[in-house]
Amino acid sequence: MFRTFCIAKALAAYRYFVGAFFGGFFGISCAVLALLGSVPAQAQRLAASAASAPSWATVPPFAGRLTAAQIGLVINTADPYSVQVGEHYIERRGLRPAQVLRLALPTRGTLTVEEFETLRNALAERFGPGIQALALAWVAPYAVGCNSITGALALGHDAALCQRSCGPSRPSPYFNSASARPWTELGLRPSMLLAAPSVEQALALIDRGVAADGALRLRGRSPVSAMFLDTSDTARSVRKALYPPTGLLRAVAVDVQRAPAVALKDARHVLLAITGSVKLDLAPAIDWVPGALADHLTSTGGALDGQHGQSTALEWIASGATASHGTVSEPCNHPQKFPHPQLLLRHYLQGSTAIEAYWKSVAWPQQSLFIGEPLAAPFATR
Repeated sequence: MFRTFCIAKALAAYRYFVGAFFGGFFGISCAVLALLGSVPAQAQRLAASAASAPSWATVPPFAGRLTAAQIGLVINTADPYSVQVGEHYIERRGLRPAQVLRLALPTRGTLTVEEFETLRNALAERFGPGIQALALAWVAPYAVGCNSITGALALGHDAALCQRSCGPSRPSPYFNSASARPWTELGLRPSMLLAAPSVEQALALIDRGVAADGALRLRGRSPVSAMFLDTSDTARSVRKALYPPTGLLRAVAVDVQRAPAVALKDARHVLLAITGSVKLDLAPAIDWVPGALADHLTSTGGALDGQHGQSTALEWIASGATASHGTVSEPCNHPQKFPHPQLLLRHYLQGSTAIEAYWKSVAWPQQSLFIGEPLAAPFATR
């Protein structure tokens, strides 16, 4: 019975690897067992194929992208950072007064459930059906217990998650979706923090996002680099099985590379960087293009207070990236809890915004914190 179960779950895990469907923890475990020879030959061949013959994952046809008129901005009036950054975002993205909610929140990293419900009720009262996504103008709060604030706002707070944070979490209906109106069609609003280490860096982040809009649709430009990085950190390198084929995507002038992590420092015009590591080394400065996405798989990259001894997503923003991702509580290394490398890139290349590409690439985002400038869309038609 266990062998039959493992064959089925290995097949499901394989579909996640190359077709962007997820098979769960046991599927991944059984795929590993298949590689070790403990399940029959069919499962072994499938798992080996996923590891040795990368192919592009399937994404739905492009159905449009979010616009500035569909974003709701939340400003914490108790946080000077939030007020200044929020006002700059209003100006740069031309938001109307009806798109802005101002309220006082605690500025510590984690909200209580009661504080979170106050925020959630205020959002429901302020924003109508036209608001499809949220920009949160702060660095903290970033969590509600073991949930990320972005995950809890979209999928609801899961109080039981702290008892099983390494297990599967709530699946997202937005994962690899064609929807351009997630609130209208799916009943959730994806959100992203306008988070940076300082006010000055946050203002620069917003400006990079605005500068990115449609910038890579220009003809005759030099190729940009999508860097899928290898490290010796086996536990944090599980996404290597999801890396795409390498080579130049001529239609969009993107050079897809798989290289050692140190190669990032010498790469030119970097659009995307994906890796797995506890600590990041981002010096000297990376040659990012406006709108660049970057993240690393580690346990607490989304715990932005940096108290866990690991690099956080803020380091990517400080280096010049425009959006990033990290988890706020121990997720273990389920690939479903982190951005699927191919889906992230492919949705972005279609013309999606940063918030859409990141959210559509994570199957189980309950612990996922998304930070950056939500509307950056370098491949969008102006």
